[in-house]
Amino acid sequence: MGVRAEAIPLAGTLEGGSESASLIVEPLEAGRARFPKQFFEYEGARLMRLKALGIGLDDEDYLDVPVPAYLFRHPTAGTMLVDTGLHPSVASDPKHNMGRRAAKCFSLEAGTDVTSQLRERGLGPGDIEVVVLTHLHLDHASAISEFPEATFVVSTPEWEAATSARIPIMEGYRPSHYDHAVDFRTVDFGAENVTSYGPFGRTVDLFGDGSVRLAFTPGHTPGHMSVLLRLPRRDFVVLGDVAYTWRQFEGGPEPWRPADRHNWRRSLHEAQAYREAYPYALVVPGHDPEYWQKLDARYEQ
Repeated sequence: MGVRAEAIPLAGTLEGGSESASLIVEPLEAGRARFPKQFFEYEGARLMRLKALGIGLDDEDYLDVPVPAYLFRHPTAGTMLVDTGLHPSVASDPKHNMGRRAAKCFSLEAGTDVTSQLRERGLGPGDIEVVVLTHLHLDHASAISEFPEATFVVSTPEWEAATSARIPIMEGYRPSHYDHAVDFRTVDFGAENVTSYGPFGRTVDLFGDGSVRLAFTPGHTPGHMSVLLRLPRRDFVVLGDVAYTWRQFEGGPEPWRPADRHNWRRSLHEAQAYREAYPYALVVPGHDPEYWQKLDARYEQ
């Protein structure tokens, strides 16, 4: 399997950084996903394995979760996103964007996609300078086509995994989401500019000013990244799918089938150690419906 889109290695930092810059962050719910509870938190019994596969389920065996994106504003580098949420077309025809098999797992209310939420804030897709992709699974990359003028930042191993998978959908990828002639920049976490940040062993300072740090947290996918956004008084940590839920983050049941369980555990341990070292940081798990309801609409402190 191949794609026509090409990615350029990110050399150094992106332009626009400024000394002591801090951000404004707005969590955006941009769709919903519905999967078996055992898919997110696998209890380990044989019956639970069948349920993780979607066999013999009742309604109470499913978990309905948010599909998040994050809008953040940098004082000099502009307005940016972490992930894209679901494509606007999912509201009317989920099969077109998500494919026949995945369509039944995702939903979107009309007018709640990221571009619609941007318009409510007086912004358009062209106002988004950068989109950081935690990974390229279809619920995180569905709406890449909506931001043709943005620079998309993704890790090198994630790009390689998504563009070389023999059966992409079996790995959670849908090539039509990212096979676009946009400005993809890949981050090499083996490069000279990679440093540690607290317990995170490999991080990249995206703008060179400490405001946006990309932490290499593979396991859920081969090239998964978490994103640390600096508020004036603490970090806002987009954990991504290192942990689907807060219970999982605190040591609860593991996910059903990460790409690499050893690396997933290692990434989770780094994130847990970060939380212990910086207890005032706001660490947001990937798809926890209860945690999501507790988030503020806007973070400036």
